[in-house]
Amino acid sequence: MSRILLVEDNEMNRDALSRRLIRRGYEVTMAVDGEDALRRVPLDGPDLILMDMSLPLLDGWEVTRRLKGDDATRAIPIIALTAHATPSDLRRALDAGCDDYDTKPIDFVRLLGKIEKLLGSG
Repeated sequence: MSRILLVEDNEMNRDALSRRLIRRGYEVTMAVDGEDALRRVPLDGPDLILMDMSLPLLDGWEVTRRLKGDDATRAIPIIALTAHATPSDLRRALDAGCDDYDTKPIDFVRLLGKIEKLLGSG
């Protein structure tokens, strides 16, 4: 069972997405802000991270840069989740180190395809 860390500050988004991922057979842990995400990664050992980019305390871009700059966490795939859908937002997420990008509101089928591709199961 693949482990996904869902980093999302909005409780309704966190709840809805986590329930759908769990129904698909993923083990899901959650973080509510950027600092929480940095604490959770070494504890949870996720196989993939879904990273909201607009987070309190420490935004998703900075969290991603830190995770990708650390040898212990560099290989964990990160999918940016954001309501910002411009080409410059996509470039900014990829420049920060995200492996892929998806827009909100979430198209679950599309996101699931990206998750499966990065985990090598799709």
